[in-house]
Amino acid sequence: MKKYTSTIRIIAALTGMVMLGGSCTKHLLDQDSTMEVGDNVYWKTDADATAGIMGAYADVRPLFDRDYYFDGQGEYVRTRGTSTVKDDLQHGGAYVVTTGGTGYSPSGFGQQFDAMYKYLYGGVNRANYVIENVNKMIATGSNVSVPKLERILGEARLLRGMVYFRLISMWGDVPYLNHVVTDNSEVLTLSRMPIAQIKDSIMADFTYAFDKLPAKSDQVGRAAKPAALAFRGKLQLFWACWNKNGWPELSTFKPNGSAATAAYLAAAEDFKHVINDFGLDLFRGGAPGNVGKMGRADTLPNYYYLFTPAANGDGEMIMSFAHGGTGTFQGEELMRDFAGRSHEGSQCWVSPRYEIADRYQSTVTGDFAPKMIPLNPSTVADARTRLNSAVNPNSYANRDYRMKASIMWDNEVCVGMASLKSTGWVPFIYKTWAQPIVIDGETFLSYNTDGTNSGYVFRKFVRNYAGQGRSDGDYAFPVMRLADVYLMYAEATNEVNGPQADAIALVNRIRNRGNLPPLAGSKTGDKVSFFAAIEQERIVELYGEGQRPFDIRRWRTLEKNWNPPGGAGVWRIDTWGAQQQRYFQNSTDRDMAQCYIFKIPQSERDRNPNLTQNTPWM
Repeated sequence: MKKYTSTIRIIAALTGMVMLGGSCTKHLLDQDSTMEVGDNVYWKTDADATAGIMGAYADVRPLFDRDYYFDGQGEYVRTRGTSTVKDDLQHGGAYVVTTGGTGYSPSGFGQQFDAMYKYLYGGVNRANYVIENVNKMIATGSNVSVPKLERILGEARLLRGMVYFRLISMWGDVPYLNHVVTDNSEVLTLSRMPIAQIKDSIMADFTYAFDKLPAKSDQVGRAAKPAALAFRGKLQLFWACWNKNGWPELSTFKPNGSAATAAYLAAAEDFKHVINDFGLDLFRGGAPGNVGKMGRADTLPNYYYLFTPAANGDGEMIMSFAHGGTGTFQGEELMRDFAGRSHEGSQCWVSPRYEIADRYQSTVTGDFAPKMIPLNPSTVADARTRLNSAVNPNSYANRDYRMKASIMWDNEVCVGMASLKSTGWVPFIYKTWAQPIVIDGETFLSYNTDGTNSGYVFRKFVRNYAGQGRSDGDYAFPVMRLADVYLMYAEATNEVNGPQADAIALVNRIRNRGNLPPLAGSKTGDKVSFFAAIEQERIVELYGEGQRPFDIRRWRTLEKNWNPPGGAGVWRIDTWGAQQQRYFQNSTDRDMAQCYIFKIPQSERDRNPNLTQNTPWM
């Protein structure tokens, strides 16, 4: 079978993207190019259309499978440097930092995604290419199965809707394209379309997808009805938030309270159908599993395995993007980004901040434990044994099981890997990199990474078995999980009617996977208290998945989280008590406004004078 490497080039100045066809193997994402063969030869059979949509999945996937980099705008994840990638398909340029390689600063986040803007439009163009050709096939109706083609059309429209949803979530009003762009002249005079009109078009895409997709997919990574319905609900939830809380940085948008209420109700209805009508359940029934022993990793909670290939195709994964693994050039980069050098030379571009540890509640009380006390073990003699000390491993006992599954602290171990083989257990000891250490009479070589400056590293997304390189994982990265739908349903119903019994039950199901008791009555007694409980679960349940920054911007809680504008700023510290980074020092109202909406790339505005700039960036 021929491997096609050349592709159609989108020469529009707006998009600036080179569309890449997949290589030809039997993996879902590795399909023959649909772009090099002429349309008079291709797009004739069901198989042609199927190969075309697989290529679209492969091209759109890199726009979402590194969403964790968005968490750099939140309080609990540090993202640093530029994540090096192996080929253009991964779009490493989407995350290039313009501040000298020092990493994303939450206070300057909105200017970091110029390349993402262009690549998202490339994703739109790729989806439009499939949509146009499949529509032509349906019109002729020869040698094709119309229901199969309508399914493919639904998938393409779902992908287009997802990409536009991301565009408006970041930039508000944007140009709208519903056809393939082949020439600069088509886009050089485009203006930004009002967000309300784009929202309606996205809704139409999601609705068509819901109507035409199967109730359950027959392949990992291909969407089904629950995905379309969940994204439609999420779009309506965001629309409700923007109308309730306002978006003053988007000067053309006028919030409307009645529109907010209607959108909350519509979102809740869609989420309810996802929850009740498709037989979906949480991974492993939502059972917590076993947490294992402190300082060991022979046994880990079920939540950990939700972020390994053990969960590929599971019902909780409503929408995910598949990866091919070793030898396919379609592997995921999760270990490279989340792990350190002890794991196949990984780079720890993403690490927990110190403040996340205090968010994990007690399995005994079901509420927050006493705050950790940062202590320097080189100057405080009893730092590693003092009660509640952040460097005392026993301080982390009896916590939400998702803590053990998500982060590692001093004396916690994971499987080291080199040359695709296990090097045995490597304990994490902050500031002790690749040194022989003795724990309970046993000698280990410590975890080698200086990528963290908090005293914690991730366990979530880091494989616990050897055999794959740091960039060769085959995990299907989730962009919509059932747990997220539970929490969004609870949020939407709470906004309209206050705490509801079914919503409380769903939040408690999520808490149960952390082996936490149900919410106390004081946490569900009124709308404000229940929202706080929902936010708490969104923080720990969706940690590191790229959801938090979109939440805090639609809720408009950045000021509450970071305490700007003005003043001395907010220090982030480590487990030793050292001040590591200070954010929002002497910040202004304009600095904060720039956090709520992204900057339209100046290079695009230079080419197209009709592209206006968002107000905070003028």
